[in-house]
Order: sequence, then C-alpha cells, then structure tokens
Amino acid sequence: MFGSIDFNNLGLSILEIATRLIIVIIALTVHEYAHGWVAWKLGDSTAKSSGRLSLNPLRHLDPIGFLCMLFFRFGWARPVPIDTRNFKKPRRDMALTGLAGPVANLILAFVILIPYEIIYSLAEAGVFNNISAFGVNLISVVISFVASFHFMNITLALFNFFPVPPLDGSRVLYAVLPDKYYFGVMKYERYISLGIMALLLFGVLDRPLMWLSNAVSNGMIWLIECLPFFG
Repeated sequence: MFGSIDFNNLGLSILEIATRLIIVIIALTVHEYAHGWVAWKLGDSTAKSSGRLSLNPLRHLDPIGFLCMLFFRFGWARPVPIDTRNFKKPRRDMALTGLAGPVANLILAFVILIPYEIIYSLAEAGVFNNISAFGVNLISVVISFVASFHFMNITLALFNFFPVPPLDGSRVLYAVLPDKYYFGVMKYERYISLGIMALLLFGVLDRPLMWLSNAVSNGMIWLIECLPFFG
C-alpha cells in the first residue's frame, strides 16, 4: 500500500528502505498498541495479559507481513487478541477498538507536521541562508522523512478504514449491521482478503488512496497553519 521500491537506483533504495523500516515499525506498532489500549480501557484485558499492550515492535510485527509492507504494496502486523465478551457493550466497544488503530495513525500524521512547519517557518525567516552543504542535506533528509512518515500513516489509516474484512473498518460494520448480514459477509473474509491484496498488488487502489491521502493531508496542513505560531 506504500508503493514499491525502485532497485534501479541502489543509493536511493538504501535510503528509502531505511526510511520505510523506521516508519513501518513505528506506524504498525502504534497502530496495534492503540487497539489493545482502547480494548483494555473498555474492559478487555486480553491484549495486556498476553503481552501485547506494549510499544515493543517485536510483540506486534509479523515477519512476512513486515517484509511485504517494505517491498510490496501491502502488509500486516499480528492482530491484537480481543475478547468481546469482556465488553459492556460489545458492538459499540468493538467498533471503538477497531477505529483506535487508524485514528492513532492519523494522530501521528498530524503531530509530525509540527517539526515540518517549524523548519519551513525558519527557512522563510532566512535562518538557513548561510548553513553548510552538510546542513542543507541534513534538512533535506529530515523533510523527506517527515513527508514519508506523514503520508504513510495517513495511507495506512485510510486503508484500514475500508469497511471490509479483515480491515479495521469491518469492526464498525459489526456495530451497525444485524448479525445475519455481518456474519454473512464474514463467511467470505478469506476471499475478500485475497481480493484486496490483488487490488493493492496491481495498483488499482493507488490512485483513490493517493487522492484521499492528499485531501486529508491538506486538511491537516490547514489546521496546523491555523495555530498562532504558524499562522
């Protein structure tokens, strides 16, 4: 979902791999932690008792899913275990737990814009006019990392909002659909998953995801620029 790496330019690929490595680890870890944390707050301690209420990436990353996230157009982490029997309102609480992961990624995407806007404001003020070539390159690397972190978290969030199994948005369906229809859809979860992977692999979803990501990004930038320091 984050695009593929161009191995024709090895230098660029090494930098891109390193950047994606850091971003994917952070994005997936926070995403899964958010699921477990919200479930815990709503009464289900399954994730906590199984050691998944942790920011240790090794507790969450699936090796194959992680590599797919780096090199192909899709990937996944180990799902956080949740027992809906521990919820006071299973349908509502399952939906909130499902939404927690994508919302956490959107928060990350928003927060990372703050250093970007600070750098941009300092550049406009002429602070970087006389810095060395090394300083210019360092700032460029930081801006590139921030931009990638921002968009990859938005893309991960939007993709998981899709209301189809096994994505997080399907948990919202559980909250609003009658059992008859919900479990009717869930019978085809495996086929739906394969279909989604095929769409991602062949880039069918690239354009709509990019359009939506740009729209969300522009909205976040507008909000940041409304703050007194950046206005």
